Amino acid sequence: MKAHYKLIASTLILSFLLSGCALLFQGINQKVSLDSSPDTAEVWVNGVKMGLTPCKIELKRNSEYTIEFKKDGYNIKSYRVTNSVGAGWIVLDILGGLIPVIIDASTGAWYSLDQDNINVMLEKQ
Repeated sequence: MKAHYKLIASTLILSFLLSGCALLFQGINQKVSLDSSPDTAEVWVNGVKMGLTPCKIELKRNSEYTIEFKKDGYNIKSYRVTNSVGAGWIVLDILGGLIPVIIDASTGAWYSLDQDNINVMLEKQ
């Protein structure tokens, strides 16, 4: 029975050491809520139609995006979503050793998008 607990503890510790802190706690995608006034505007992300407002979409943290809101009779509204590296994740990874640094850097989990809730007002043409 004691060996069983040691195996579980060893597995948990090894799993933690072989993954990055940011990847473990926040993942590589971030949910972004999109809404418009008036609603039911088309949402286009980097030229790809993603749905109608209001909606939630998942975007990769390590990329930047141009989001366009389109509705007949209204001017197109563009919104730029950028990202930045969270210094806290880098510090935690460095304290954890080389492997977490490599994992979080390669997966982009270090990044966070600058917005997770976007609400735009469309203007009539």
